[in-house]
Amino acid sequence: MTTPVTREITPFDGQKPGTSGLRKKTRVFMLEGYVEAFVQSIFDAIEGCEGKTFVVGGDGRYFNAEAIQTILRMAAANGAARCIVGQGGLLSTPAASNLIRQREANGGLILSASHNPGGIDEDFGLKYNTANGGPAPESVTGAIFENTKTISRYVTLETPDLDLSALGEVALGDMVVEVVDPVTDYAALMETLFDFDAIRALLAGGFAVKFDAMHAVTGPYAHEILENRLGAPKGTVLNGTPKVDFGKGHPDPNPIWAKPLVDLVMSEDGPDFAAASDGDGDRNMILGKGVYVTPSDSLAVLAANAHLAPGYARGLAGVARSMPTSRAADRVAEKLGIGCYETPTGWKFFGNLLDAGKATLCGEESAGTGSDHVREKDGLWAVLLWLNVLAVRKMSVADILRDHWQTFGRNYYSRHDYEAVETEKANAVVEGLVAKLDGLPGTGVAGLTVEEADQFAYLDPVDGSVSEKQGLRVMFRGGSRAVMRLSGTGTEGATIRVYLERYMPAEGDLEIETQQALAEIVLAVEELTQLRAITGRAEPDVMT
Repeated sequence: MTTPVTREITPFDGQKPGTSGLRKKTRVFMLEGYVEAFVQSIFDAIEGCEGKTFVVGGDGRYFNAEAIQTILRMAAANGAARCIVGQGGLLSTPAASNLIRQREANGGLILSASHNPGGIDEDFGLKYNTANGGPAPESVTGAIFENTKTISRYVTLETPDLDLSALGEVALGDMVVEVVDPVTDYAALMETLFDFDAIRALLAGGFAVKFDAMHAVTGPYAHEILENRLGAPKGTVLNGTPKVDFGKGHPDPNPIWAKPLVDLVMSEDGPDFAAASDGDGDRNMILGKGVYVTPSDSLAVLAANAHLAPGYARGLAGVARSMPTSRAADRVAEKLGIGCYETPTGWKFFGNLLDAGKATLCGEESAGTGSDHVREKDGLWAVLLWLNVLAVRKMSVADILRDHWQTFGRNYYSRHDYEAVETEKANAVVEGLVAKLDGLPGTGVAGLTVEEADQFAYLDPVDGSVSEKQGLRVMFRGGSRAVMRLSGTGTEGATIRVYLERYMPAEGDLEIETQQALAEIVLAVEELTQLRAITGRAEPDVMT
């Protein structure tokens, strides 16, 4: 029936959106009423749906299709006028952001757990993006969370599932559901930003490229843009068919989970350029023959070279990076004479800077890079900007990196993750360092001199909001530093993330092996925190 039905519901504990929405195990989202409780809490937090337009789509992971049907019924029952849905329920996160902006929608519901594994025993996620195309700010996510604590009813329709495989419009109650090709509008946007003729010529000249879509959402986008529009040979895109379990892989584009691609590009007959993206298409990994480009270096190189692409020929208004991201981009901004902003982790903090025209490029050490073309990080965008730069400069990735370091110096950088640490021990590590912060400046640690030490707080230069306790920073004389944060994205215990950075001036040794270059900072962190002694961990679980 198409008459709205109201059903009673009991609140679920823990429906608190994080930096990128609500993420839980898939089986939790599959609990009866769980999706409904969270979606109704969203609709109530934005003062209802009456007459509004929403974009809906996700990364195709397990349970996406079922959750989208629930969302559409509820949007219709709550009075929405239109929902724009990606064909088959697919929409990469940056493509969804673009659609929200292009179609002037009121917001969007994006179904993804980003780079987390998918499947019935893996992870699921749902987040709300606002009319600017970006993740909901804390004022909105806070209101959603408050609603989840007291929700007592939701409104829906009792209708069969819609066929989302066919393009076009269909009625759902009084609402129009418009099924669109998920790639078309996004690919058209990319053509306005980059010199496709120059990239096409690069590829036609024998420049070999491989792109690993990791059986995630960017497969169709990469097939269309790289192979169809840019003329890359068939087979350039690897693992290009989205699967509900990502082919039983972990769709996180880093040297660990994309090891086959790394091995390929490091081999003697490997491609000139390789890249990968994640589950929902907002992260990227960049590789050249024999070289891995850290996300921090990638942001800095793109900032220094963005003017070579038509969409950025006017220059950059500014560059923004998350606090744990290396300060390599800061040196570029300083030389260009543009603004440089250090924000907390979470893409939503870039939104105000982009909307206000203060920043053009943004990036995070966790493999996210983007610009003011959308309000999300964008994996394929980063790949295309790199290809545009390579086409214009006619140099290898390794040579571009080397030239960059010889111009700006090198920020040796690595992140060490200690995963599933007992919460009590993780807190002891952090609290121990917090207690020392005020007395650290001017002291010597493992042969280094501490210049500054603090707990990072961010004052938003646009709206004046303050975000406190965003991570611990210890800055050493000479431009090196250590950063520590606790991450609660795991399903058990806590993850201690330690970010290590050593600055080497342009005239210094730019070819040291990264972990070797950072060895003295690792010693300083252990001396300051007793991390390994307290946790009993001899080494990190993951080094990226």
